[in-house]
Amino acid sequence: MAMTLSEIWVYPVKSLGGIRLTNALTEERGLRYDRRWMIIDEENVFITQRVHQKMALIDVALLDEGLKIFLRTDPDDFVLVPYQPATARPVTVKVWDDTAEALTVSDEADAWLSRHLALNVRLVTMPDSTERKADPRYAQHDENVSFADGFPYLVISQASLDDLNSRLAEPIEMRRFRPNFVISGTEPFAEDGWKQITIGNLHFEVVKPCARCVLTTINPDTAEKGAEPLKTLATYRRNGNKILFGQNVTAQDFGELKVGDPLTVLE
Repeated sequence: MAMTLSEIWVYPVKSLGGIRLTNALTEERGLRYDRRWMIIDEENVFITQRVHQKMALIDVALLDEGLKIFLRTDPDDFVLVPYQPATARPVTVKVWDDTAEALTVSDEADAWLSRHLALNVRLVTMPDSTERKADPRYAQHDENVSFADGFPYLVISQASLDDLNSRLAEPIEMRRFRPNFVISGTEPFAEDGWKQITIGNLHFEVVKPCARCVLTTINPDTAEKGAEPLKTLATYRRNGNKILFGQNVTAQDFGELKVGDPLTVLE
């Protein structure tokens, strides 16, 4: 069976809803628009669904004039965020162990998000001038990464999810794992053995397995937290104290990808 790119996802605002695309442009930091925006608290530290589960119910759309951030339950309640920041005040932000230079985006967006999250927060964006390095133990070419947790891209095979769902009482969607690329036509967990791949005519390096966290246990439709899928994954995907699902990837050249592009394993 031919291996193909079956889904493309971007998550413009870290930890808010994802957007499924039919084509996308690859860049060093990740897909264009992917996690280039982030919500920070009063200490300039990033916030995520891990603690603030309400974020799961806020969606994002890419419009010509900017990002539309809206409530899934009430799409008419939204704020429009310009691609070029309106306030553009510099701020040093914290993402895990990294500090990075960011820019504020708009007072209107800050007010809207603060109201709906019941927190005093700000929306920031990563300018092209900011350097945030992926872990050099795995990313061998000094790659920069966006506000993503650690690496520019995440790939998961559909067969891996199908295998997991065959073990669960209630199946879950791929959205729980927030991949950028979903690949069809493989055996379960085939991606664990990949080192060098091409998708379409673009070359990627598969650098390390992705360790999964409690964010995967949050239902993206309801924002409710449960035990699955980590409980079941721990029975057969545990390595030490980590539960692995998907592979982190870096891009070695850049261009356009589209759903249906073939995947070839080079190594």
